[in-house]
Amino acid sequence: MTEPLLVRAARRERVERTPVWFMRQAGRSLPEYRAIRERHSFFEVAGTPELCAEVTLQPVRRHGVDAAVLFADIMSPVLGMGLQVELVEGVGPVIERPIATSADVERLRVTEPDEAILEAVRIVRRELEPDQALVGFCGGPFTVAGYLVEGRPSRDFARTKALMYGKPDVWHALLDRLAEQFSRYVVGQVAAGADVIQLFDSWVGALSPGDYEEFVAPHSARVLAALDVPTIHFGTGVTEELLGALARAGGTVIGLDWRIPLDVGWAVVGEGRGVQGNLDPAVLLASWERVEEAAYDVLSRAGGRPGHIFNLGHGVLPETDPAVLTQLAGLVQERTVEARV
Repeated sequence: MTEPLLVRAARRERVERTPVWFMRQAGRSLPEYRAIRERHSFFEVAGTPELCAEVTLQPVRRHGVDAAVLFADIMSPVLGMGLQVELVEGVGPVIERPIATSADVERLRVTEPDEAILEAVRIVRRELEPDQALVGFCGGPFTVAGYLVEGRPSRDFARTKALMYGKPDVWHALLDRLAEQFSRYVVGQVAAGADVIQLFDSWVGALSPGDYEEFVAPHSARVLAALDVPTIHFGTGVTEELLGALARAGGTVIGLDWRIPLDVGWAVVGEGRGVQGNLDPAVLLASWERVEEAAYDVLSRAGGRPGHIFNLGHGVLPETDPAVLTQLAGLVQERTVEARV
């Protein structure tokens, strides 16, 4: 059976064209998703296999992208650990009792993956074509720990860093427990049919390279090393030096956000690995001429080298016109086929 295009590209094999998908393509901008959300909460959708599968598949049908990404939240795997998490509209995850002590960490249970999520993975994998990939994911240990310690989204992560610096034993115990939970979570997704796993460390840019290597890298590396399928390691707001540290922690492919030119980021990562990215998602709110120009710039910097996966430099913004995403996916697919002829 033919392996999915994205899987082959992740392994830096020669492929017929550049695969394209979009982070946070499931939900957010799609009217068919919003219709479902009028009747169900986020966690109701994510926890009901048929609804989760439907939302996961909606952008594949509409945009013709080369991968579905599992509809879930980075907080999904911690729901079974004994924490009360609420997704507050316009705020994000809010934790009833933030983590502050070793006793708080000890209360966290390590559990097997939720069967509802695994069943959604099975349904989606059955519905996809053989050359389309299913991307599973989980949040990076640092990003999720930041929510658990702060109690809600933060700009400066002051409480998180205070715990890191002031109680490193508690910090490492927390991340060790999260890494174990996340490893089980993503291994379960793969067993159920996920072809690729992305580790999504959306707040890692708050750290210095030295702090990342001391306090985070071993735990992220543990999750990535648990898998025998291609992995994508993605962080936002990273400097070139931090990008190098993140790449050393692991990942078959390193995701790049829009702040660093793709060719510069690839030079940091090294030619032995692929990269994913990295169009600024805000560009999609501009004219089509601007979108086209920016997309061509990304493809030009990739230069047709093996290992490039086209994506945004972060998630789709809710106000994005779905028609623009469809048009962009088609542009990348057509343009990169032409380049290989």
